[in-house]
Amino acid sequence: MANSPETRELHPSHWKPAKGYANGMLAEGRTVWVGGQIGWNGDQVFETDDFVGQVRQALENVAAVLAEAGAEPRHLVRLTWYVTDKAEYLARLPEIGQAYRAVMGKHFPAMTMVQVVALIEDRAKVEIEATAVLPE
Repeated sequence: MANSPETRELHPSHWKPAKGYANGMLAEGRTVWVGGQIGWNGDQVFETDDFVGQVRQALENVAAVLAEAGAEPRHLVRLTWYVTDKAEYLARLPEIGQAYRAVMGKHFPAMTMVQVVALIEDRAKVEIEATAVLPE
């Protein structure tokens, strides 16, 4: 992620490089909190049960909510992912990376990934929460 005047990655110099995420972010401005977005469309209809397809749709949903605040993916400072199948996530990482970059670009904020037993919507395979900071 290229640092902008309003954000800066936090990475201790003696740590191995982070790949696909930041260890921390420093930001100043107006905060946008995006509730957990799952892999259904704006009409709350799942168009696919494919894991990567749901990841892409959840990311598109995050981007759509950000846009309502006048924000873009580059304003993200944190993502929290909840997945129902860690093994599938790991096995399909290259595809997930492609979907991520297609929606979010090459911006990699601080991220957390958690495997959960289930999500509230039975067909959901991923849920993503986001925090963004817009410059004043």
